Amino acid sequence: SSGINAEYGYYITNNLSSKMRPLTEEEAKSLFEKLAKYIGENMKLLLERSDGNYVFRYHKDKVYYVSETMMKKATNIGRKELISLGTLFGKFSKGGKFKLHITALDFLSSYAKQKVWLKPGAEQQFLYGNNVTKAGLGRISAGTEKYHGVVVYNMSDLPLGFGVAAKSTVECKSTEPNTIVVFHQADVGEYVRAESTMS
Repeated sequence: SSGINAEYGYYITNNLSSKMRPLTEEEAKSLFEKLAKYIGENMKLLLERSDGNYVFRYHKDKVYYVSETMMKKATNIGRKELISLGTLFGKFSKGGKFKLHITALDFLSSYAKQKVWLKPGAEQQFLYGNNVTKAGLGRISAGTEKYHGVVVYNMSDLPLGFGVAAKSTVECKSTEPNTIVVFHQADVGEYVRAESTMS
């Protein structure tokens, strides 16, 4: 059987592979609360797709976003042999906290509600894992709220990663150049720095 959970908006499936299990209610709540900080109500667009049904599945503390078609094809793979399936969205810590991975960037950037753009001189610092200061901020979406998730772009609209707004749009206008305006969360430089943890 299958259906949409009205409160958290995720697709529950019970008739597919047991090798990658559906998220529990608690896990799903943690995942979607995190996603909501970046893409808001656009979360439903991850699941209501015209090209088939997509679900989130849990495997070895990690959460994957995968089509039901692909998942059915993976039923022949044993749990120990299965390394990755679909797109890795993030991982749960031992304490149960969910952290988004850089591998989710394509989806976050497609549906992001709040964005920031970096000046050319600030790109490299961000890609080394550093926070963004006012001096490196090219522009910021109108209405960005403090402590909400933001997707970070260069001035050519290429997504570089994501973070958390340390200042609202209004506060950014009057803050000092060396003040942090975005807390770094993840960047595409991780594909080189942390290659072994990407799957």
